[in-house]
Amino acid sequence: MLKTLIPAAAALGLAAFAVQSYGADPATEAAAEASPAMGWHLSHEGTMAKLAYGVANSDQLAIMMTCEPGATQAVVYGEVQPLGARLIQAFMTYPAAIDPMTGGLEAETRIGLNDPALTGLARDGVLPVGGDAGRGVLPATKDERRLAAEFLAYCGARRA
Repeated sequence: MLKTLIPAAAALGLAAFAVQSYGADPATEAAAEASPAMGWHLSHEGTMAKLAYGVANSDQLAIMMTCEPGATQAVVYGEVQPLGARLIQAFMTYPAAIDPMTGGLEAETRIGLNDPALTGLARDGVLPVGGDAGRGVLPATKDERRLAAEFLAYCGARRA
């Protein structure tokens, strides 16, 4: 029981922090500096690319998107979902898979690689998101915008 409650509580707290991290007042910013840095990270696992917002090299993620080369869509996992995006809820096959972020049954959501919410992350450095903790914006630095652009280019590229 504790194996599921502790990660779930941590994920909710992380999502609340991530969603509320934009436009924070100076007191909140000082508290945020004491905690591990949240940001955008790009990694590869085999042929799969992963773009995630969270603490580097940890399971503390607010959102993660994955794709394979030649894809037209990315799979979205996490406590928050892109707002304004044309999200596609995929039908589950049985037996249902376990969500790597929550440990619960996987509800797969997909987003088109050309969706304005996703391309806006690479272009403008913001991804509007919403979840149980409310709405917010996940910001991206200039270097993180480059990572988002690399993710989109990698996913959309056809590989032999």
